[in-house]
Amino acid sequence: NLPKIENRIGVPLSPYAATKLIDEIYAGVYARTYGLETIGLRYFNVFGPRQDPNGPYAAVIPRWITAIAKSHKVEIYGDGLTSRDFCYVANVVQANVLAALANSKTAINRVFNIGTGQKTTLNQLYQTILEITQRLKPGLTPPPVEYKDFRPGDVRHSQGDITAAETLLGYRPTHYLEDGLEPTVSWFFKRLISNS
Repeated sequence: NLPKIENRIGVPLSPYAATKLIDEIYAGVYARTYGLETIGLRYFNVFGPRQDPNGPYAAVIPRWITAIAKSHKVEIYGDGLTSRDFCYVANVVQANVLAALANSKTAINRVFNIGTGQKTTLNQLYQTILEITQRLKPGLTPPPVEYKDFRPGDVRHSQGDITAAETLLGYRPTHYLEDGLEPTVSWFFKRLISNS
């Protein structure tokens, strides 16, 4: 069922997904009960400089950058064909500002997908990070890759339909995967060098 649209909600597969759904339910209850105007933003796999590499759900990019730069093993959960809609943090900032300033009645009390509308497999992500890192560190030998079991609660594929955000908020992604990975890899790489 891709791309994911806002009004098609499946069964949450993890506690994390359940908390996101309950937040939307609470917002809807407050809107109906107290007239509170809300806008919910569903972020798809946000990444960028300064991202915490120790987060359990969104840390694949900083972990892999660090592993590749240090020639450590890269762990990929599943067969590498799992896909995600990776969204650079500047896109999220834009969406937050647009949502905060929205005054159209058609945008209020709705939920919007915030991503790029594109999907990337984990194998493609790894290859792109490797290529950018090798440009920063010529002669870098690709580290070994270890494919591990799928993690419980992970969805196989994720890609957001951003049509509603484009139409009702004026949201337009300014950075797609490689546009966002360039500054992200560079930031983490410089940090790794300065800490060594």
